[in-house]
Amino acid sequence: MRGTEIPVYAKGEFVLIEVKNLTKRYGDNLAVNNVSFTVEKGKIYGFLGPNGAGKSTTMNIITGCLAATSGTVVINGHDIFEEPVEAKKCIGYLPEQPPLYMEMTPREYLSFVAQAKGIAHSERTYQINYAMEKTQITGVQNRLIKNLSKGYRQRVGIAQAMLGAPEIIILDEPTVGLDPIQIIEIRDLIRGLAEDHTVILSSHILSEVSAVCNYVMIIAHGRLIASDTIENLSTYMVGSNILHMTVRGDLNRIRMAINTLAPRAKTVRYEENTEEKLDTYDIDIETARDEDLRELAFRTFVDEHCVILKMFTEAISLEDVFLKLTTEDDEDYKEEQEEAAYLEKENAFAPDQLSDDEDGDEEDGGDEALDEDDEDDGDDGDYTPMFS
Repeated sequence: MRGTEIPVYAKGEFVLIEVKNLTKRYGDNLAVNNVSFTVEKGKIYGFLGPNGAGKSTTMNIITGCLAATSGTVVINGHDIFEEPVEAKKCIGYLPEQPPLYMEMTPREYLSFVAQAKGIAHSERTYQINYAMEKTQITGVQNRLIKNLSKGYRQRVGIAQAMLGAPEIIILDEPTVGLDPIQIIEIRDLIRGLAEDHTVILSSHILSEVSAVCNYVMIIAHGRLIASDTIENLSTYMVGSNILHMTVRGDLNRIRMAINTLAPRAKTVRYEENTEEKLDTYDIDIETARDEDLRELAFRTFVDEHCVILKMFTEAISLEDVFLKLTTEDDEDYKEEQEEAAYLEKENAFAPDQLSDDEDGDEEDGGDEALDEDDEDDGDDGDYTPMFS
């Protein structure tokens, strides 16, 4: 049984990355399972999932570092498998382990990367200086990379991803191993990158995605299980809006206000608030997911001469969404694995049946031979169906 289905909403006009039916197998292990999504210009995408979900594998395929078993990846109109050079020019990539040369200085390293990327000599100095300024590593440009802190090494890695002015920058777990101050600095840097680039941030840290990204793709067991803005995912998971109010006033007038709002609500509950003064009530108004009663509720209670002490809508965090979706997907995945194991065991006996019929023996003769084997062995024989 499938879990909660999250729709992939209609995309805008300018699509930079289009992934269709992407699959990657390592032997019997299905690392990426028929994943499809699009990436639009000007957003920060969070690619979120638990460890081992298939995030890095997907990123490596998108950037052309790894071949796919099947499926297509189109980068700004270029197929990554058929036009790898043109496609890779559109991407700046920082893998989880930054590809740094410790015996170089940041300037030497960026000069090397610029040359490797084929950036024209006349543009290299400008691009290197711009990347160093943007990532705030100008002050350490002449120090050996091996002597830099991990935070500065990450900055150098991001700077190399910026070279060549790619439209897309992909960062795989960019804050892993950093201290809290370094994490805040890298997050600020990522927000700054979004001014000129579309950014894809792969992470298993919920707070990071929630703080930086405006669009989330959640992956589990190699499958994309949700794709939308954080706000839309939260609203979808809640299933309805709940307006919480604390109101002071005459109970009869409060009831009149509630009766006015009732036709627009699914349910309305109220009870006396014993922590406040007399004639104070807590009210919960549940409405449809796309219904917002805040303005009407405010006017209605004011018209009834009631004082609104508190009013807010219930919010669901990204953590709640993530846990619900991945838990449901875990259950679905286990069911699928059990079903696959069942079918595998059942099919394991099918060749025996076919070989018995295809040995050239006549049907009756085959049965007699089987009976003789049963008598000889004194048990149910070699062919005993496990499932009926």
